[in-house]
Amino acid sequence: MREPADLLIEPRWLLPMAPGVVLEGHALAVGAGRILALGPAAELRARFAAREHLQREHHALLPGLVNAHARASLTLLRAALPYAAAHGPAVAATAGADFVRDGTRLAIAQMLSAGITCFADLSPHPEEAARVCAAAQMRAAIALPIGDGASADGPSAQLARAERLWDEYRADPRISLFFAPLGLAHLSDAVLGRVRRVADELDARVALQTDVEAAAQWQVQDADAACATPLQRLAALGFLRPGFAAIQVAPLPQTDRALLARHGASLISCPQAGLAAGGAHVPPPEGGRSALGTDSPLSAGAFDLLAEARTAALLSGFGAREALHLATLGGAAALGLQGQIGSLEAGKVADLVCIELDALTVAGYASLEDAIVFGATRSQVSDVWSGGRAAVSARRLIAFDAAELAAVPPAWTARLKLGAAA
Repeated sequence: MREPADLLIEPRWLLPMAPGVVLEGHALAVGAGRILALGPAAELRARFAAREHLQREHHALLPGLVNAHARASLTLLRAALPYAAAHGPAVAATAGADFVRDGTRLAIAQMLSAGITCFADLSPHPEEAARVCAAAQMRAAIALPIGDGASADGPSAQLARAERLWDEYRADPRISLFFAPLGLAHLSDAVLGRVRRVADELDARVALQTDVEAAAQWQVQDADAACATPLQRLAALGFLRPGFAAIQVAPLPQTDRALLARHGASLISCPQAGLAAGGAHVPPPEGGRSALGTDSPLSAGAFDLLAEARTAALLSGFGAREALHLATLGGAAALGLQGQIGSLEAGKVADLVCIELDALTVAGYASLEDAIVFGATRSQVSDVWSGGRAAVSARRLIAFDAAELAAVPPAWTARLKLGAAA
């Protein structure tokens, strides 16, 4: 008697994200939101009685893409350019809950359409971002900001809010939380020590955008004079460990990259945003500690991990295989989710993406990975599943009203400009 399954997918190619492995003639079975098995298609057809059987004869099936650093709500400001270029930081700092709510919904829809099934988000209202992601059944790591710009409250109130949110989402399978110190030059060692103690007690990740402040301006009364960069200061305070991630837009000094590697910490690069800041060096995924993010949509232009992977490969000279690793398993590892997502393995969550590849595109490249990274675009994402649930089917977004979402940015543009005029 055949085993029950919710879904059986037969693509032309299957990329489990094992080094150098591209499978043809294989299939993948999904049940209860997880991958049940992958193997030769004939064997899986004989083994499983699937409620739905999809054949994707011109497609590659791979793990859902992971955006390891984003500012989702700021997507609302793209329609307000050039106003946003001048006022974006101020808007972000004073954004209300409704701004974060609408912007995060729009960003989730755009990310799913681009094959992104998990993202890490930094917003001034993490409680709103978490609620939107939970309602949309989107996998997300939500930053708990501490410091200047996080809110009008001080660090004590911010930590109290963080602990409340931690209690609210500790059992949620899709929502994880992490601490994000902001305005580091204005946070004393005493405050940072409290953040580290709370993070240690909760076994929580910590992520820091390292280049928000120039090293030349790095002066803190309580900081050790020998700590020339933010990362060196955090290392002295005991922050650097496998659960820590540094986010770089501008190039990170080699000494800091070596410091991260020595402590087993992660490095999240935002290549397209980095082009405007002199070109971020993107190290290859050594030890699984490197990942990709999009940063603000005002700098990167879109939530597009395929474009980030391509830019990373072109900037740093490594191959398409390494770039895909950064966009999948590397991102999962940086968010502490490598046991759940990032590769196609039995038992992992079924976060999946199908990319359509025409014969001429594939024929023009030395490998399938090259065809995906250097030849494919987000428009070729045909199907997306989040936890085994269809989010995009035949290029159609399932859970969102595209017409309703399209009306949101112009409405916010008018509202922001009216507020500025007043």
